[in-house]
Amino acid sequence: MHQTLSFYALVFEKDFTAFCNQKLQEIGLTQGLLYFIIYIGKHPGCTAGTLIKDLRMDWGHVQRSIDKLAADGFIDKKRNEEDRRAYSLSLTAKGDQAFLISHQVFSDWDAKVLGKLSDIEKDRLFELLEKLVDRKGEYISVRDDKKSD
Repeated sequence: MHQTLSFYALVFEKDFTAFCNQKLQEIGLTQGLLYFIIYIGKHPGCTAGTLIKDLRMDWGHVQRSIDKLAADGFIDKKRNEEDRRAYSLSLTAKGDQAFLISHQVFSDWDAKVLGKLSDIEKDRLFELLEKLVDRKGEYISVRDDKKSD
């Protein structure tokens, strides 16, 4: 009997979370906070408002995460010159290092999970996944950040 796609998605999500948390604990981060590091690293000067909108997270969670990252020295919060009520967010040197480490963590996990597949199988898998994700107008939303990598 075949499992559902949601079953496999959950298996991969749990494995990825455990893998990330194990690697990231060495630098004082969790997978949940890593997404903020990645977003801010790709969008320096962003605000909490853009994080809320683009990451589809609630205000309280975003504010707590920003405060923790700032207190731990990963990001700087500077009063936004255009909107004095908002803060512009940027990575510190420690945040830049975490940003670089994140790419290695993602690459290492991919290698671990995809290691048993041939290059042809990997290409086919990604073609199929991209086809599933490319559903215009539906809930799935993947930003095209390939330009900024």
